[in-house]
Amino acid sequence: MTGRAEIGLGLQSDKRGEDYAGLAALAEECGFDVLSVFGDLLFQPPIYPLLEMARATSRVRLGAACWNPYTMHPYEIAGQVAALQQASCGRAYLGLAKGTWLDLIGISQDRPLSHLREAVQVIGALLRGDGEGIQGSVFRLAPGARLRYRLPSTLPPLLVGTWGAATAALAGELADELKVGGTANPAMIGVMRQRLAPGLAAARRDADAVGVVVGAVTVVDDDGAAARARARTEVAMYLAVTGPLDPTVQLPPDLLAGVSRHVAVGEPQRAGRLIPDDVLDLFAFAGTPGDVAAQAQRLIDAGASRVEFGTPHGLTDRSGVELLGRMVLPKLDRHG
Repeated sequence: MTGRAEIGLGLQSDKRGEDYAGLAALAEECGFDVLSVFGDLLFQPPIYPLLEMARATSRVRLGAACWNPYTMHPYEIAGQVAALQQASCGRAYLGLAKGTWLDLIGISQDRPLSHLREAVQVIGALLRGDGEGIQGSVFRLAPGARLRYRLPSTLPPLLVGTWGAATAALAGELADELKVGGTANPAMIGVMRQRLAPGLAAARRDADAVGVVVGAVTVVDDDGAAARARARTEVAMYLAVTGPLDPTVQLPPDLLAGVSRHVAVGEPQRAGRLIPDDVLDLFAFAGTPGDVAAQAQRLIDAGASRVEFGTPHGLTDRSGVELLGRMVLPKLDRHG
C-alpha cells in the first residue's frame, strides 16, 4: 500500500459505553483515521465499545484488534463484524489473531495457521452468502448454510495481527493489513515486509498490497517525565511477551527476568523502573507531544501504513487523546 499513512487509536475494552462514545467523537474531530478496540483476554468483548463508537462517529474506520477464532467461532465473528459494518455504514474492518495467554482459560493453540486461514474462509463465505460450504480441517460450513439476515453490501478489509513469520506469510496471501502490536521500533517494518513477501509471491499480489500497521502503549503529557514513568509501568505488563519477539533487539540478559519477577508479585511500577530509556522507546510511545510525534514520524518514514497509539494515551484518557489529536497529529508528515 502507498500514499498517506493513517493514524489510529487503540482502546482497551475496560470503559463505560458513554466513555467510548465521547472519546470516539473527540478522536474523529481531531482527525484520527481509525479506532480499534483490543480483544485482550478477560476484558469485555470488543463489539460493545465498537458499536458505541460507530454511533458517535461518521468517518473513522472501526474494528477489533483482534477477534480470536480460538475463543469465538468464525460464525459468531461473522455476525459481529456484520453488525459493526451495518452500524458504521460500511466503515468496519475485520481483525483476526491467534491471541495469547489462552492457557489461563484452558485453550491450547494448535494449528494456528489452519485456524486463521479457515476462519477467513468461513467468515467470507457467510458474509458473501454464497452457500457453497467449507470443508476445512478445523472449521466446517455445510453447503447451503447461509446467514438469515441482511448481509453487508461490501466485505470489510482484513487485518491479521502477528509478529511471526508464518502468520505474516499467510497475511501476505489473504490480508489487507498486518498489525504488529506492542512495538514502536521502525526496524520492525522492514522485518515484517520480508515476512509478508512469500505469501504475496504465492498469491501473485503486488509487493505493497498489504499495509504494515504498528501500535504500542502510548502515554503523552506536557510533563514528559510523568508520561514516561506511566508508560514504563504499562509496558512492564507486556514486555516479557513482546520483547523476545523482536529479532532486531538484544535486551539486557537480566531485564526480562527482573521485569517478570516484579510483575508476577503485583509490582508493575518497580518492574517499569527497570526498563531503560532506549528499550522503552522501542516498545512504547512516551513523553511530550514532541517526543511522541518524533517517534511516530520515524515509523511513518520507515514505511508504516498506519501508526496506532494504544491505551492509556495519557495520564487521563481524555487528556491523552486531546494531546495526540491537537499536538501530535499536526506535527506528522504523512507523505501526501
